[in-house]
Amino acid sequence: MRSILCFGDSNTHGQIPGMGPLDRYAREQRWPGILQAQLGAGWHVIEEGLSGRTTVHDDPIEGAHKNGRLYLRPCLQSHAPLDLVILMLGTNDLKVRFHMPPSEVAMGIGCLVYDIKELAPGPRGAVPEIMVVAPPPMLDDIKEWESIFAGAQEKSRRLALEFEIIADSLEVHFFDAGSVVACSPADGFHIDAAAHEALGVALAQEIEAIGWADAAG
Repeated sequence: MRSILCFGDSNTHGQIPGMGPLDRYAREQRWPGILQAQLGAGWHVIEEGLSGRTTVHDDPIEGAHKNGRLYLRPCLQSHAPLDLVILMLGTNDLKVRFHMPPSEVAMGIGCLVYDIKELAPGPRGAVPEIMVVAPPPMLDDIKEWESIFAGAQEKSRRLALEFEIIADSLEVHFFDAGSVVACSPADGFHIDAAAHEALGVALAQEIEAIGWADAAG
């Protein structure tokens, strides 16, 4: 059996658009659950989504535990061996409090990739496959979140290109979630159940294209 770690923020946790962080879709509706169903019994898909998670930043308001880099290493060791690590982060880095341009958000993703490679939590101590997923761009109307994410909408539209550049330079896989889904107008930056399904299906196809699906089954 092959193992996949899905490491992300509220859009991996499955937060329902327009609702609070404790309101989430059922496991079988969330994209990691869809991914599990698509790939089948030869795969073990592990969800690690946290609302508000950043790439590498301690959050001065929500807490240092929202720093993805702090949690990634123990998470990798906890679930090792891993055949694939999927990283889908970046939206929370665009909050005004962090003052991050898209290029530096991508550098944060690059730090996580470096950490995975250094720790090498794959089978027999190898480096696992790594896939960087760019989150879908935010909508212009983000409701009451405008003051927290002021200016983030334009930055979010540039994340995919910056993420692809960093993924190519580090020789890891890349997928643009915005190519198959859009954020919900309910709040402008979370994805709804239909988008979770579309993303899970698309990622399953990307994973199978790596060329190991037959061996896993």
